[in-house]
Order: sequence, then C-alpha cells, then structure tokens
Amino acid sequence: MAQLKVQPVSDTALARLRSGFEGRVYSATDDGYEEARTLFNAMIDLRPGVIAQCQGTDDVRRCIECAREEGLEIAVRGGGHSVAGMSLTHGGLVIDLRRMHTVVVDPEGMRVGVGGGAVMGQMDEATARHGLVTTGGRVSSTGVGGFVLGGGSGWIERKFGLACDNLLGADLVTAEGDLVHASADENPELFWALHGGGGNFGVATRLDLRLYPLPEFSLGLLLFLPEAGPEVVRTWRNLMAQAPDEIGGGLIYLVAQPEPFIPEELVGRMVCGVVITCVGGEAMLRDLAAPLLRLGPAAEMITDMPYAEMQKALDDPPGYRNHWSVEHLESLPDTAIDVFCARADGMVVPSPTAHAMWRLGGAVGRAPTDYPLPWRSAQWAVHPLAMWEDPADDARAVQWVKDVRADMRPWATGDVYLNFTGDEGEDRVVRGFGEDNYARLSAVKTAYDPDNVFHRNHNIRPARAMPAAVAPPPRRG
Repeated sequence: MAQLKVQPVSDTALARLRSGFEGRVYSATDDGYEEARTLFNAMIDLRPGVIAQCQGTDDVRRCIECAREEGLEIAVRGGGHSVAGMSLTHGGLVIDLRRMHTVVVDPEGMRVGVGGGAVMGQMDEATARHGLVTTGGRVSSTGVGGFVLGGGSGWIERKFGLACDNLLGADLVTAEGDLVHASADENPELFWALHGGGGNFGVATRLDLRLYPLPEFSLGLLLFLPEAGPEVVRTWRNLMAQAPDEIGGGLIYLVAQPEPFIPEELVGRMVCGVVITCVGGEAMLRDLAAPLLRLGPAAEMITDMPYAEMQKALDDPPGYRNHWSVEHLESLPDTAIDVFCARADGMVVPSPTAHAMWRLGGAVGRAPTDYPLPWRSAQWAVHPLAMWEDPADDARAVQWVKDVRADMRPWATGDVYLNFTGDEGEDRVVRGFGEDNYARLSAVKTAYDPDNVFHRNHNIRPARAMPAAVAPPPRRG
C-alpha cells in the first residue's frame, strides 16, 4: 500500500509549541519519530504531523491549544494498546502521555495516584511494595488511563470489581484547556461518565484508585490436547459456576510456547488452556481446580506467585498484527461450547493468537451502580484475539474474528466491552453503553467537548443542546 503523505505542520506552529515545552516534540523529520509513533498493533501505520511527549499538565494544555489553532486532529496516547490505532492520528497531533507515569501509593488511605501515561506494570510494582492491589488489566504494558476509563476488566475483577468501580477521582484537561477534577463530590456527572466513557471528555492526567490488601495470590495454568477441549470447557464452566469470588481466569486455545513446565512435544502445538487466578494461596487453588486436574492435563503449573509477576506472565508480545473483538453471553450451554471449540481450528497459527473466554460474575455483576456498562451483567465474554506476522494473513485473521462473533451471537446479550474492540461502527458503541446511557453521556460530552475535539476513541457524539442539569465545568488551575 502506498504511503500517505503528511501535510507538514508549519514551522511557526512547531516553534510555538516547543517554546517552553518541558517534554519532547517530534515532527515527521526528527530522529526518534519512527520509534515514537510505533504502536502495539503492527497493522497501524499512521503518520502524525506532531508527536508531543508531555512532561506535565501545562504541556498537555499547550498541545490542545496548538492543535485547535492549527486545525489539527488530536489523538491521545497512553499505553498505545488501542487495537484500532486510536492512539495515533494521520497528519494531526498526538498528545503522548508516556512521560507522565508517576505512581504515588498512599497505604494509609488505601489509594494510589497514577499519572495519565503510566502502564499497568508500573502501577502494579508500586502497589505491590505495600502488599496492596487494585484491579488491573491482563497485559502489563496496557495503559492504566485508557483501561480504567473504558471500564477495566481484569484477572481479579470478580473479587475487587472492575477497575472503574475503584476510581475515586480523576484530573482532566478539557478541550478548552481547563484542568477539571471529577469525583463523587466534584463534577459528579462527569465522574459518572468516566466509568466507561473513555477519553471522550478530556485528557486524563491523573487517576486516583482504591486499593485492597493482597496477602496471597496464586496462578494455575493447565494445558490439554485440543481434542479434549469440549470436556475441559464444560468442566471449567461448571467449576466457575460455583467458584467463590476469589477465583478468576479464563479458557484459552493457544499455541504452546517453550516453558519449563511444558513438555517439548507440546511446544508449537495448539492446546486448550485453562488459566486460573486465585486471591489466595496454592492450596486453595489446587482444591478448587480438582475437577480439572482429574481430567489429566498434558502440562500443569500451579504455584504461589506475586500478583505483579503474574500480570507479566501472559503478556502478549509487541510487533504483531492484531485484530480483536468480543461477544458477551448470558449463558453457556453445551451447544455453545461445541461451537466455540470447533472455531479454534480456524486460528492463524503458529502465532500468539488466542481464542479466549472469560468468566465474569462475582463483584462485577453485583456492583450496585448505574455506570454506563450494561455488559457487566453478562456471565461470559468470548474474546477472539487474532495476532499474526504476515500481512498476507490479514483477511483470514480478521474473518476468523468475525466468524467467532457470528458463532456466538445466538447466545449473546448484544452488549459490548469497548476496550476489547476496534472500530466496529456507531451501533456497537451505543451497545457498549446502552441507549439511555448514551444519551446521558452525550449530554456530558456537550458540556465538556461540544466540538468533539476528542473523537479518536469509541466516540460519543455531542448532544445538540446541553441540559441544565449538566453545568459547564469550573476552571481549576
């Protein structure tokens, strides 16, 4: 494919942006530009006119001012894991927050303040030093900001709730360059919208999250030959239906990689894997996993493991081409299991592709909130993650993801966790929030970003008029 040309940003605009800028500004001709624009998903080849790696809030404000004056599209980058490439823009300005990664733990107040550019591993390592934890993602390089503001589904959600359930406050720079704080007591309607509404309302420069003690944690990974898959999935389904909130994890078809506990003859072969996480010790996990162990896994690892280490244990490698999606299920009958297992044969292999299914429930479904996350009441999430190297496999990999979704539709709720999707159209965005919630979110969008400056996201369009109930944000700082 021919490379698109980028209209250069004027020298005057670049000089004005760089003047007094504490971070680093890259134009398309600067050394370091190519590395700065690289994302997790190798399919994304967008070339911003400017990449501004911000050092602090004033840098963020300067970026917004410059972009609006020059008519440049804005993208906001934290961890860079948006599968649709929303962390970049072609020809516009990227507000890159990765230098703003400070993590401050308050063990007495049981909370952590996280910079807008911090990734999950940085937060987990900081909280682990105090024996504390909050719900994080399943990949250590995921950006905390995008993860939390999009809802935040992770390994320990059944015990501690979604990440956004633990959001105590957030600082945002709005489209007008104002610094706004949102919490239950300050700008409460914006605070509500940040529980799933993503980056639609401003640039999140800091998040405050609730922490919990975590004295013990353990991980189980059981691998079975693929022909055993239907029986394994049924056993796992029945186990999880009765499991306490301390138990989480998922069912994943994947290609086995070299590890000390994996027999050599399994390496490079597709297997049916069960990941079990336990907010408790190895003995507790082994007891609960007994029905699966009786099936005779071909490989087994069950061990105590620090949570921060577990968060890195199953990291997806960068540099691959990616396409993901999700369907949420209210039930998982045997027929659905058979269909799910059969679709594993269409995976692009060998590659890190994962045909995954997560068990929700626990604290996720019980939380007494009105947050705009209708999918949280589902029991299961089927999450096909296609990852491959050869561009010649693009069409086949993308079609496989679509086929998995189509297979699961007879049992699907229609709701969708948007962090697990790319650009699948406005209807899917609305289903991610629910129609009534979308209308309410649109009113908040109108109050804080009426011109839709922040639209490189799962976009919520501004309403035509701002209701009186949503007051304009007070300026702060």
